[in-house]
Amino acid sequence: KVPNLSLPAGVSDDAQRSRLSLLASLEEGFQPNAGGKVVETMRSATAQALSLMKPDAVKTFNLDEEDDKLRDAYGRSSFGQGCLLARRLIERGVPFAEVTLDGWDTHNGNFDRVKQLSGTLDTAFAALLTDLKQRGLLDSTVVLCMGEFGRTPKINGTAGRDHWPHSWCSVLAGGGIRGGQVVGKTSDDGQEVTERPTSVPDLIATICTAIGIDPR
Repeated sequence: KVPNLSLPAGVSDDAQRSRLSLLASLEEGFQPNAGGKVVETMRSATAQALSLMKPDAVKTFNLDEEDDKLRDAYGRSSFGQGCLLARRLIERGVPFAEVTLDGWDTHNGNFDRVKQLSGTLDTAFAALLTDLKQRGLLDSTVVLCMGEFGRTPKINGTAGRDHWPHSWCSVLAGGGIRGGQVVGKTSDDGQEVTERPTSVPDLIATICTAIGIDPR
């Protein structure tokens, strides 16, 4: 259940309209001294928040509309159901959706945690790509799977792996990007990139190009 999509207990539709009217009058008094952009940004944020509370938008977040077998395919974890929600948002024209799977900062107990996390990730990621493809959305949707850091090739004293910025990877799919290929290579011990290194600007430029934005 997504919080804050309905009015708080005790707040009626009339009360909400009164509050919004009060907010608008306060903004009118604030605008001359604050500059137009500040007020317009605040108004835009408010309007976007209110748009999520409309019945059609609220319905988007109702995963009970989906078949149980499909929900199971994504995995019943918050990440799995988040990926399913992301597909529903993309299907309805939302341009960007982000789903987070925390816990990869494995300074301790790396092996058990990565095994568990990978099971959650693999299940949901595979289901998302399959679902998008079956619905004809994969070619128009870029899917990026990435973390924030590589991990040390060597294991520390608490069976963990520490930060390693020298080599790490990301996965791209959809959006016309040719699949089934590995770009670049590390040394056998994973310490450094030995072939076709991809910089952060390169990755961002690739994503921009795939979604129709000139990276320059």
